[in-house]
Amino acid sequence: MKSVLPRPTELARTWIQQVLREGDVAIDATVGNGHDTLFLAGCVGATGRVIGFDIQQSAIESARNLLRENGAMVSNVDFHCMSHAKMPDVVTSSVRAVMFNLGYLPGADHSLITKVAETIPALLAASSLLSAGGLITIVCYPGHPGGEEEMRAVIEWASNLDSGWQVAKYEKLGTLKLAPVLLGIQKSGGGV
Repeated sequence: MKSVLPRPTELARTWIQQVLREGDVAIDATVGNGHDTLFLAGCVGATGRVIGFDIQQSAIESARNLLRENGAMVSNVDFHCMSHAKMPDVVTSSVRAVMFNLGYLPGADHSLITKVAETIPALLAASSLLSAGGLITIVCYPGHPGGEEEMRAVIEWASNLDSGWQVAKYEKLGTLKLAPVLLGIQKSGGGV
């Protein structure tokens, strides 16, 4: 039987498509292999901008290659080899969407993971940069060392946002191992 329930990464993209338009600015807070970067570049088009962060240069190179292979506009994507916690040092204008895909870089060193000490400041920065009606998506992976601690901290942070935010959580239940969890956080106002 084919499941009709989407993977968290697929659902995150569905949500982002509801708010992100041609010409907007978006952030890929965890570039990884570049799949979210490619998706965001397609959403904002030639007149928009994507700003990507990753601590691994190999991730940024992989993302650049993916963009080129798919004929995406590389010129409207800025990559920064630094922690997502440093996004306020780079991004000064408001953004419409921010995607986080936490954990480790698939196919690379699994000991290099996103960590609470960097992720929570990055979420604070992302929330301060987000325009009214904008959206933050966060996919958490509790099944690896450090992942459950990070997921709990992210959920606690999101649960304590004030009434100016709408927060949703999506997770599959009854799985054999801890399944990824998606949080969607939308800033009130601005219409969609």
